[in-house]
Amino acid sequence: MTQTHPGPAIEAVGLKKSFGDVHALRGVDLTAEAGTVLGVLGPNGAGKTTVVRILTTLLAPDAGTARVAGIDVVKDPGPLRSKIGLAGQYAAVDENLTGAENLTMFGRLYGDKRPAAKKRAADLLERFRLEAAGDRLVRTYSGGMRRRLDLASALVTEPPVLFLDEPTTGLDPRSRLDLWETIEELVVGGTTVLLTTQYLDEADRLADDIAVIDQGQVIARGTADELKGKVGGDRLDVTFAEVAQAEAAVEPLGAIASETPSVHGTTVRVVLAERQGVVTRAVHALDAKGLEAEDLEIRRPTLDDVFLTLTGRSAVAAESETDGDDVSDDQDRSEVAA
Repeated sequence: MTQTHPGPAIEAVGLKKSFGDVHALRGVDLTAEAGTVLGVLGPNGAGKTTVVRILTTLLAPDAGTARVAGIDVVKDPGPLRSKIGLAGQYAAVDENLTGAENLTMFGRLYGDKRPAAKKRAADLLERFRLEAAGDRLVRTYSGGMRRRLDLASALVTEPPVLFLDEPTTGLDPRSRLDLWETIEELVVGGTTVLLTTQYLDEADRLADDIAVIDQGQVIARGTADELKGKVGGDRLDVTFAEVAQAEAAVEPLGAIASETPSVHGTTVRVVLAERQGVVTRAVHALDAKGLEAEDLEIRRPTLDDVFLTLTGRSAVAAESETDGDDVSDDQDRSEVAA
């Protein structure tokens, strides 16, 4: 796939949306270049699903503008819907139909004649390694199979822009890895992906660029490495048997730190001035004070650290958003196809 319009594949400026007294979005700016993955990272209720629903024409913003595939999402929702795909947090497929029937149905909703819809369904079943299960009722599918079928249904029209709203929620590790590989293949083929997630490892692996949203605002933006740089350098965690020992170790360990070490229970966290030879130097500094550590571990910053630093809380995967959206994924998919 190639980009057929100038400018970014996704561009949102100043998006605002309220649901009664709840301010879901407070002026969100987002940009994704064609053929890249934009990761939208945020805690439960941050506004991620509201952003997706605005960009996929399912909600009108109270303020701000947005263009997807060069098309204004408010002024021209009809033409846009044939250029986007949407997979929500839960598999939006009919359990009482077969896999092939589900995909054929979505093709028909998008306006394809039945023969073309059936052929496209067969192609997608093969692409997502579901051809052997194509004639089985979806209620017999595993969670990973349902998720692959859901993603296949979002690709019925071969959209240049794909929105994935927490697509791996509830999947086992093997199924998550399979879906990650599928997303990577799509991007190699030129698809632009906006991925919302609370899984830090998912954003770290898939996203070319990451926007961190909290309380309806983008509070940080950059690559995974750039965001990790906001936390600081490498860290040495030194654990002792007793809290008193940890407190006594702050002064000697300060010699290898770029800032005053902090005590967390029996562990001293040391932001390192430099990494080379640091374990040996730490042991010698502790020996000189008669202190013996139970464990020493060098840690590089992770996106979890970034998240905690930026939002003041850890990113705990949640089953659903609570930012004011009441429409189910099945309704979302049908509205996009309409």
